[in-house]
Amino acid sequence: MAVATNIIVGSQVWVEDPEVAWIDGDVLEIKGADIKVKLTTGKEIVIKSAQAYPKDPEAPSCGVDDMTKLAYLHEPGVLENLKSRYNMDEIYTYTGNILIAVNPFKRIPHLYDKHMMGQYKGAALGELSPHPYAIADASYRQMVNEGISQSILVSGESGAGKTESTKNLMQYLAYMGGRPGAQGQRSVEQQVLESNPVLEAFGNAKTVRNNNSSRFGKFVEIQFNDRGKISGAAIRTYLLERSRVCQLSDPERNYHCFYMICAAPPDVFKKYKLGKPQTFHYLNQTNCYELSGVDESKEYLATRKAMDVVGISSDEQEAIFRIVAAILHLGNIEFVKDKEPDSSKPKDDQSKFHLKTAAELFMCDEAALQDSFCKRVIVTRDESIKKSLDPLAAALNRDALAKIVYTRLFDWIVGRINESIGQDPESKSLIGVLDIYGFESFKTNSFEQFCINLTNEKLQQHFNQHVFKMEQEEYTKEEIDWSYIEFVDNQDILDLIEKKPGGILALLDEACMFPRSTHETFAEKLFQTFKDHKRFSKPKLSNSAFTIDHYAGEVTYQTEFFLDKNKDYVVAEQQALLSASKCSFVSNLFPPPQEESSKASKFSSIGTRFKQQLQALLETLSHTEPHYIRCVKPNNLLKPSIFENQNILQQLRCGGVMEAIRISMAGFPTRKPFKEFISRFKIFSPDDVKKSDDDIKTSRLLLEKANLQGYQIGKTKVFLRAGQMAELDARRSEVLGRSASKVQRKFLTYSARKKFNSLKFSSIQLQSMCRGQVGRRHYESRKREVASLRIQKDGRMFLKRKAFKVLSSSAIKIQNGMRGMAARNEYRYKRRETAAVILQTQCRQYLAEHRFCKLKKATITSQSFWRARLARKELRLLRQKAKDTDSLKEAKSKLEKEVEELTWRLQVEKRIRSGLEESKNQENAKWQSVIKEMQEQSEQTKELLEKEREAAKKALEEARANKEASSKEIVDELTAENEKLKGTVSSLEQKVDEAEKKYEESNKLSEERLKQITESETKILELQATTQRLQEKINELEHDEQMLRQQVMLTSSASKRRFSFSSKGQENGHHLDHQGGASMQRFDSNLRQSAIDRHRENVDKLIKATTEDLGFSNGKPVVTYVIYKSLLHWKVFEAERTNVFDRLITVFGAAIQKEEDNKHMAYWLSSTSTLLFLIQKSLSSASGKPPQPTSFIGRMAQSFRKSPSYSNLEIVRQVEGKQPALLFKMQLTAYVEKIYGLVRDNLKKELSQHISCCIQTAREKGNTPPSMYWQHIIESLNGMLKTLEEYHVPTILDQKIFAQVFAYINVQLFNSLLLRRECCSFSHGEYLKTGLTELELWCSHATEEYADSSWEELKHTRQAVGFLVVHQKSKIKYDHLITELCPILNVQQLYKICTHYADDIYKTPSVDPKVISELKGHTEGLENADNTSFLLEDDPCIPFTVDDLVNFLHEKDFAEMKPTCYLVDNPDFKFLVE
Repeated sequence: MAVATNIIVGSQVWVEDPEVAWIDGDVLEIKGADIKVKLTTGKEIVIKSAQAYPKDPEAPSCGVDDMTKLAYLHEPGVLENLKSRYNMDEIYTYTGNILIAVNPFKRIPHLYDKHMMGQYKGAALGELSPHPYAIADASYRQMVNEGISQSILVSGESGAGKTESTKNLMQYLAYMGGRPGAQGQRSVEQQVLESNPVLEAFGNAKTVRNNNSSRFGKFVEIQFNDRGKISGAAIRTYLLERSRVCQLSDPERNYHCFYMICAAPPDVFKKYKLGKPQTFHYLNQTNCYELSGVDESKEYLATRKAMDVVGISSDEQEAIFRIVAAILHLGNIEFVKDKEPDSSKPKDDQSKFHLKTAAELFMCDEAALQDSFCKRVIVTRDESIKKSLDPLAAALNRDALAKIVYTRLFDWIVGRINESIGQDPESKSLIGVLDIYGFESFKTNSFEQFCINLTNEKLQQHFNQHVFKMEQEEYTKEEIDWSYIEFVDNQDILDLIEKKPGGILALLDEACMFPRSTHETFAEKLFQTFKDHKRFSKPKLSNSAFTIDHYAGEVTYQTEFFLDKNKDYVVAEQQALLSASKCSFVSNLFPPPQEESSKASKFSSIGTRFKQQLQALLETLSHTEPHYIRCVKPNNLLKPSIFENQNILQQLRCGGVMEAIRISMAGFPTRKPFKEFISRFKIFSPDDVKKSDDDIKTSRLLLEKANLQGYQIGKTKVFLRAGQMAELDARRSEVLGRSASKVQRKFLTYSARKKFNSLKFSSIQLQSMCRGQVGRRHYESRKREVASLRIQKDGRMFLKRKAFKVLSSSAIKIQNGMRGMAARNEYRYKRRETAAVILQTQCRQYLAEHRFCKLKKATITSQSFWRARLARKELRLLRQKAKDTDSLKEAKSKLEKEVEELTWRLQVEKRIRSGLEESKNQENAKWQSVIKEMQEQSEQTKELLEKEREAAKKALEEARANKEASSKEIVDELTAENEKLKGTVSSLEQKVDEAEKKYEESNKLSEERLKQITESETKILELQATTQRLQEKINELEHDEQMLRQQVMLTSSASKRRFSFSSKGQENGHHLDHQGGASMQRFDSNLRQSAIDRHRENVDKLIKATTEDLGFSNGKPVVTYVIYKSLLHWKVFEAERTNVFDRLITVFGAAIQKEEDNKHMAYWLSSTSTLLFLIQKSLSSASGKPPQPTSFIGRMAQSFRKSPSYSNLEIVRQVEGKQPALLFKMQLTAYVEKIYGLVRDNLKKELSQHISCCIQTAREKGNTPPSMYWQHIIESLNGMLKTLEEYHVPTILDQKIFAQVFAYINVQLFNSLLLRRECCSFSHGEYLKTGLTELELWCSHATEEYADSSWEELKHTRQAVGFLVVHQKSKIKYDHLITELCPILNVQQLYKICTHYADDIYKTPSVDPKVISELKGHTEGLENADNTSFLLEDDPCIPFTVDDLVNFLHEKDFAEMKPTCYLVDNPDFKFLVE
């Protein structure tokens, strides 16, 4: 950190404090290198100037969101900024691109909802407030735009909020690229988070600082496809602390699962022969057995429940906890010396009991397990030699077995969780979230802390490189010179630990390989090797400990257990023993090695393995673009609003934040934008700042005035070296100090002068009073001497004067009271008078305004009457003039008729235009016909105009001879009228053109929206198909082999008789004959493989045929017959595992992508529905097969059914359906429902355009609405009916489709009556009645076979229309309206229709107001309900079940089917025609 070098008196500084870390104060005095500071607590201290750090007095009280904006980037400044933001519930802060998250230990509203995600979507980093969503968005955008995998490293102590931050990151990534899981399934991020309890039970333990510390690293990979959507996820674990299984340090605990199983229910407790934790060696090495507030029995049940959630079966859970119990029993096996030298045996009966129990739990041989501990097999060139081991070596073998078993068990659990989540092997980009343990420094640090701190050193180096890279990018962006900046690196510490051959880990492995090495010799070796290393030191009071200066501080390690914890023997006998276990779970944990080793055991160390896993983790991170989130725990009480400075400062150091600040300090830690820099330091040269408009020149000028060196001027900022900001502030304080001194001098001068004048005036007054007193005393003495007689006179005079004064003061008081009372009375009178004047003013103003408005209204009325009179007079004159000319009467009448026709046509065009503006989906052909009619009318109008012109010319020629003057006026009038008619025609043509353009625009918009919807649905289907294909590839070989196992065994039964096997070898412990067994196995495998290949080819042919249109036979789809007969012949329904159903489902999913093609969808609706019928009829119930007939007639009937003549009729055969068949039936049911919904929705979409046009006609008043829209609806219904008949869709589905479509028509028309006032008219009711008549006629033509109850679905619209067209509505009574006229409509609907109704033709009154008031009274109880509750809603559900389909279709309909596909010619498909 930068040390303050320019501290002056009055400066604000930070001083180190043992209680609150840092405390601020003011500098009172400076003496050389010592300064005197007055703290905010009132205490005054004297410290060295190098120990004080400057404080920015202008820093905002709420802090800054990015700490690189701080004027002074040092520890106290960072701590104060975090505290200020934490107190305002601003828990997130940037340090460059690093996000620091302080756990608030409370819920902050509106911080993690979807609205907040939308705010951060696409926003640049730093544009909005700091948030994990910003980090996640930046990584996601960089991955999508640049195609580079990303990683987000979340670090911090347990309880700092790492899990919550990880959850927020995954929620945002799911918001950006996630797809919601299917119904009943969980999304990827949910599955990852649900795996945490299982991983914590087997990977977390209590440490000195934390009761639930993760002892492994977790890297969650969120995998994305090419379109940026989440396609899978995986959890990678690193660096599991294996040594904790066998060695513990007080007061820590072992992994949680050991204590859970000791608190398991009694049946589990007895089953595994367990005891209390104090009775097991692996648990009683410390005095801590319980955690406060944790019930281990409940945790055990919660862990079992979490295992169920992640997909671990109950048998696998049983095996897992059996292994955990076995490890505990292993730890209680103790060894002593045997009779032979250097040999060992179990210590006592208790050890033998634990040995036997461990063997039973592992399901292996007890003697072999004991030999694997007490003996070692040495393999030579000629023979194998068994060597006995001493008790110490046997104990090491025991611990090695416990560690390797627990490690592989943990790896298996992680693998199973990944299988449950699902991975995408084809994913090329990912975003990884790393959650790993942080830096540890305890009072006693052992081998575990050494490995953990090595991990953090490696990650810190990666972090330092990233921070330095960000610094370089910032300098490059601002185009400043940064080549001389040195990079702060910790490579020397890493070389000290892991360098070969002279690193600490190498020396530790070397010491472990020598049997006689101890921790003292190992420590001595370290002292000799690294005595001159600057990062390594030896404590003064210990000979077996060493200290390493890490990036987060010095840590002292005790070497007592380093050698034992580092040893990790892999004994070949133990590997072979557990591989041969009778428990399949245990044997799968120890698969046989691929290459046989000549050695019985191979030395390996935990440190080496730890280093390799760490290298693999760093290799993964190196291929990604890193992002960092440092989580901070504000207090150890886990309570809100408590900010512990020392605790947070230690976490910032361990998290590398201070190291990042140190890197920034090596360059230019202070960066100020030009505006902010000039505003802060313009006091150096205010005149020059006012004259200059260039920020760069102004900033450079100010820096030159301050005589600074080494700064840099960027494109947008000023970059200052460490300490330069303090120097500028010091000089700024000097300038301000000088200015303050001048102000103080002037003020002190003025104050002193004022005080002197006041003292002078007071002295003069005092002197005068003193002199007067002396004179009066002299005068009295002389008066006593000269005139003693005057004393009496003066006394009387004094008494009289006193009496007079009393009377005078009393009189004055009385006068004052009287005058005050008179003044108050006068004021009260004036106030009342003023209020009266104001009231009079307002009243007169109102009366004058009222008179003016009345006069204005009368004036306007009289003017209107007078103007109307003049207009009528002028009109009479014009008519009189027009009557004078008899020859023009007929022309004028014709013109008036033409004007009326054109006016009528204009009204028609206006109505058509209003319909065009509101309707966006009318057909082009109809518009063209309307346009043609308008063109014909305009041509006719033009012809009439030409004829009128010719008649006018003739009339002019005849009238010229008689009346030239009068003819000119008539010609002018006719010409003006002709021009008006031309203008009317041209305006009509323009309006028609505008209507055509608007119609074309509306068509384009609707087509674009349909394309977008189709593309999105196509992408969803493609992703589903891709996922399904990946799952098929994984299970394909296993499914095929299990399905054909019976066929292969039957085929190979004849060849198996040639071989004989001996059973006596099993009793004696010998094996079968290898030569005969091998030949038989080769024969069986070849035969089985050929059958599998042939069956696979047949399945491929069936799938290929399924994708083609095979047509129909006897009204049924051929593809249904082919699929059903093939599945029945291959006995796929009875198979436990098969992939045929999955491939068929994939074909169905790909086939229905053409959603808009009704014919294509009708073909697949017919095919899938009939196939569902056959499968439903074939799958038998769980009760089993039907009983065999016992009577003679029954047996004859059964034989008749089996005869060839009857086989053609027996299409459907009942079979015992297994799980894949039942699952396929469920999936097929879903596809039938989906295809049905697509066909129904396509018809609804087609009809919606015409229905909208029918509704829009209500706005065209004064003209008969066109009936072509109803004809379009009838044509659409006929088209769909023809398509369904052509593709032989089951009639029950046709009925349901048309019933739901008619219900949709009913909803649209009825809701339009309720929502549109113009629709509730007599004319629109007549128009709807005409349309309903057309629909009723269509239902009668379609017959009940297809229409069924479709007409009944229009009951709401029918009754509403009946009410609109009924005459004399005013005579309708309430009871008649409710019970007879509209019984189905509720009170709210009737009230809406009655209040909206208007008779636009006959102008008859609506319903009686009393009826409306009664309706309103019944609706008052429904005021609190939803305002739209009176509207009808379209029901999108599927209105049929599989049982309805089965009851409708019959087996005999399939008896006469004849397959016509090319598969009939294939010999493997001869069963289709049998």
